[in-house]
Amino acid sequence: MRIRAVVAPLVSGATYRRGVHLLLGGVLLLPYLLVGTTFAQMLSMSETPRAPTLVVLVLAVVVGLVPPFLRGTRALEIVAARSLLGVPLPDPPVTAEQGRETRLRAALWFSVHLAIGGLVGALLLIPLVMGVILVAQQFGVAGGTLVGFQLGPLTEHDSVWLALLGVAMLAGVVYAVAGLGSLAAVMAPVLLGPSPAERIAALEARAARLAERNRLARELHDSIGHALTVTTLQAAAARQLLDTDPAFAREALVAIEDTGRAAAADLDRVLGMLRESERADHTPRQRLVDEAQPHGLAGLGRLVAYSRGTGVEVGVQVSGSLDEVPAPVSLEGYRIIQESLTNVLRHAGPVQVALRVAVDGRTLTIDVANPVTGSDSRREGGRGLDGMRERVTLLGGAMTAGLEGGQWRVSVRLPVGEAP
Repeated sequence: MRIRAVVAPLVSGATYRRGVHLLLGGVLLLPYLLVGTTFAQMLSMSETPRAPTLVVLVLAVVVGLVPPFLRGTRALEIVAARSLLGVPLPDPPVTAEQGRETRLRAALWFSVHLAIGGLVGALLLIPLVMGVILVAQQFGVAGGTLVGFQLGPLTEHDSVWLALLGVAMLAGVVYAVAGLGSLAAVMAPVLLGPSPAERIAALEARAARLAERNRLARELHDSIGHALTVTTLQAAAARQLLDTDPAFAREALVAIEDTGRAAAADLDRVLGMLRESERADHTPRQRLVDEAQPHGLAGLGRLVAYSRGTGVEVGVQVSGSLDEVPAPVSLEGYRIIQESLTNVLRHAGPVQVALRVAVDGRTLTIDVANPVTGSDSRREGGRGLDGMRERVTLLGGAMTAGLEGGQWRVSVRLPVGEAP
């Protein structure tokens, strides 16, 4: 195990990938070294005008200090560190503001990258080249490179010892690169990792995506679940009364046709939204509201008619103007009523339902009550009720559902105001 740990850095691909990354820092360092050397030579010459040269030097320093603080430089460094150092760094959020602390950390990493890269470049130019020459002379391919060479007690005639020294120098360069690469891999997450603001932005984006998926799931559950319940009961009623009441059977078939078309339209709309790329002028949530306007409270009459066609007698009491309800609240109110009636059909069967919808200018109130039958298997933790509670919570409203005086009652209060 110890031998494997000693040999691992010499044969690991990560060592050489990290070496390439560090060497890139040395390449970036070259322009700074060339400019610095040029100005040092100019200032050492007595005939060079001092004032203009110093002004140009200051401008060169300012230009040289700009790249480490650029957002694009940090993004490129993150990509390079992720690919070559093997560090799992996330891309910086495009919308997140890059604060002072983030810029300073990125600039510090840029400086460290250049410094370590310069050191790796020096190792490749001196010890590595020297080691190759010492090993090559053992095989007689170094020519007269080592004529007159002496290193301590070793001379050009000690070819075996010089070859061993060359091997040691080559191994030392690889170990040095491995160590510097490991150090860079440890420092990269600290200096290039996301700032607190970027972490918050990433969490908010993830929460928004999750909320949108949950919203689409609720839409599919409520619309398709309602349609399947209605069509199943309508088909069962039509089958039973096909011979004795053909008129009712025809009405049931028409209701099944209309419900199926509406459900297909809902399914196509939601699946289309999943396929679409997000437009710049509409968020997915707003687009959902825009495309679902036919299913607002304005469609309450049609929803009640479908339910009545299944044998459920729905008594509706509406007070206030439903047209004053904002579109998002109207949509959610419609879906809540739809899910409530679906639950009645699914769990209680053909019973009487009392539906009250009231708008007082500040609050939309929805009350749905039906008598509990022996076949009613509803529980307060059902998936449909959970979806309704999510809708109410998103709008900042309140909801209660459960048994009350021998009836199953759903009561919802939604604030009527600006669309969230």
